[in-house]
Amino acid sequence: MSRPLEEAMVAIICTFREYAARCGDPYKLNKGELKELLLKELPSFMPSQLSECDYNQLFCALDADKDCEVNFQEYVAAMSSLSVLCNEFFRDCPRDCPAEPTCPK
Repeated sequence: MSRPLEEAMVAIICTFREYAARCGDPYKLNKGELKELLLKELPSFMPSQLSECDYNQLFCALDADKDCEVNFQEYVAAMSSLSVLCNEFFRDCPRDCPAEPTCPK
């Protein structure tokens, strides 16, 4: 039986591959693929009112090597940073997982 952390790693990898394979380079996300991934896979973390300019700025921030695509390493760095921010946000919440949506106070 797999453990939650193993399942999380598989989910991160499979989600990237699913969206990257939609068009163009199957090992990188273009702007459209990244936007779709964020909206569909992280709806609680991505405000629906973000403008196209906001997505462009986010994309540019994630595209560390400035090749106009987000590779797996850049994607994982973004997921890691988001996880760190969530951990800080829910730091004072009860230890139950997942974090209570009513926290922090």
